[in-house]
Amino acid sequence: MSSPATDTTERTLADSAYRSLRDAIVTGGLRSGEKVTERAAADQLGMSATPVREAIRRLEQEGLLHRTGPRTVKVSALRDEAISDLAEVEVALRGMVARFAARHATPPQIDQLDAILDEADDQLIIIKQRHSAGEDVTGRLHKLLDTMQLFNDAVDACAANPVLVRLLDQSRVFPRGERRARLIERATQDPTFGLDRWSSHRALVSALRSRDSTAAEAIVIEDVRGGLGDLLAYRVDPDPVPPVSG
Repeated sequence: MSSPATDTTERTLADSAYRSLRDAIVTGGLRSGEKVTERAAADQLGMSATPVREAIRRLEQEGLLHRTGPRTVKVSALRDEAISDLAEVEVALRGMVARFAARHATPPQIDQLDAILDEADDQLIIIKQRHSAGEDVTGRLHKLLDTMQLFNDAVDACAANPVLVRLLDQSRVFPRGERRARLIERATQDPTFGLDRWSSHRALVSALRSRDSTAAEAIVIEDVRGGLGDLLAYRVDPDPVPPVSG
């Protein structure tokens, strides 16, 4: 019988393998129809076959992989449709986080959200000014995205539901690096990108203050669905991902 410590380690390794394989599929490092074997994936990821087997099983359930043999799978030909389904899961989970946040956020936490948005607003003004002057704003965009990540993490904390937040982290369509690459690329080319949804952040904070869980959930769902739709429709060339097929 395995010990609790062993079980925890294997779950952690399975989560890591799952994220690595899913990221490779989402970013195109693993292409539609490409073969993935447990042994090659385990060697590539530097772990035993057991956590890789669990990761592959989860990806099969999501439709991103389909089995072709006892220890061999292929990246599903319907990868785009599967990612679209995964996007709906992320949208729903982020809406649930907002609903829980409206129930559990404390006044100091909500004040912190407002303070973060104040900083983000100041950064956005500078970005607009420097972009109009023809200056490179890439560094400022990264700083703005860092600030907005703080905002999102603070909302997650308001939910006071670590299980839900963990599920959300596992179900995100884009890993953080890929998401940021797409956001920077879009914002660099189009300085108005995403601004039509900017006010949704203040609306969310207002809903949290009034304990309106229904409004909070609806605000986040509309914002996230629009943001994911924009990013899914836009392709950037990711950094090469080492193959794990064999």
